[in-house]
Amino acid sequence: MDIRHIREIAQRYNPEEIERCISDQLETGKNVCLSDETSEKLIDDLSKAEAVRQFMDEGMTLADALRELARRIRRLQSSFDL
Repeated sequence: MDIRHIREIAQRYNPEEIERCISDQLETGKNVCLSDETSEKLIDDLSKAEAVRQFMDEGMTLADALRELARRIRRLQSSFDL
């Protein structure tokens, strides 16, 4: 997870714009949000940034939104541990 990209995207774009970037990346291989990584990496970062932005729109600070994303990722990963 590239926190720098996620932070930058979440601060710069709203969830709808991030969703358009994801769609553009899937359809054309390009988007206005980020362009310096592989498609798979971009979509991963864009999806996480969208979640962070939604948390921020609900009233969380950027730092708290990033912590919440990390917490949810850890919880999801732990559910797959055998």
